[in-house]
Amino acid sequence: MDVYYLGVDIGSLTTKVVLLEPGGRLVARAVQRSGYRGREVAEKLIAGLLGETGTSRGAIRATVATGYGRITFPADREMTEITCQARGVARLCPGARTVVDVGGQDSKVVKLLPNGRVMDFVMNDKCAAGTGRFLEVMAQALEVSLDDLGELAGQARNETPISSTCTVFAESEVVSHIAQGAERADIVAGLCTSVASRVAALVSRVGLERDVVMTGGVARNLGVVRALAAKLGAPVLVPDDPTVTAAYGAALYARDLTP
Repeated sequence: MDVYYLGVDIGSLTTKVVLLEPGGRLVARAVQRSGYRGREVAEKLIAGLLGETGTSRGAIRATVATGYGRITFPADREMTEITCQARGVARLCPGARTVVDVGGQDSKVVKLLPNGRVMDFVMNDKCAAGTGRFLEVMAQALEVSLDDLGELAGQARNETPISSTCTVFAESEVVSHIAQGAERADIVAGLCTSVASRVAALVSRVGLERDVVMTGGVARNLGVVRALAAKLGAPVLVPDDPTVTAAYGAALYARDLTP
């Protein structure tokens, strides 16, 4: 019978699950909005992965849960997303020393030792500015898809600065720029720079060290990635799937639980 290890990351906005083979290969993954009950979403995603791989729940040798909702999920062990993020990134990008994780509700910067373990970390305050939720609100105000923000930022000709650091005030500022006839792409570029500025300030608190790797849903936004690289004066690497790195790290820890 095939053997798998399961990593479950129940985040504030999305839930991610991955199945891992004993050799460390990521076999299958799934991501969905967490909604009101992240545990139920996780169970649904797991059932889908098992169906996709044609195996049973009994094939899962061990499970590690991480993320905001980890305490709600029945797992062999719970671990913080910072620890799991570090493990996942270190495996996928061995040269990583600074991990920038921009999630739905918070931003984290983790400094890694050469062996991939956590040396230091810092999180943003409770404000949503500089997070995925910030960009969601702005996308709604601009009447564009969240997925299109990165491409739009690349079309900017005269970036419109966004000075407000509060999400509520920044939305009002965006509405004002729209009323004044600013180009949508120019506003989006300003928003991406605003997020990058907030994240770069976090990086400065732990100290920049290359290689820099960005994870989380916002890492799919090339506008933010480019703006952050400019702010840091260093390349910013993005894994193939930056949303599941913590779940992948959790699955690696699950593999450690069994002989």
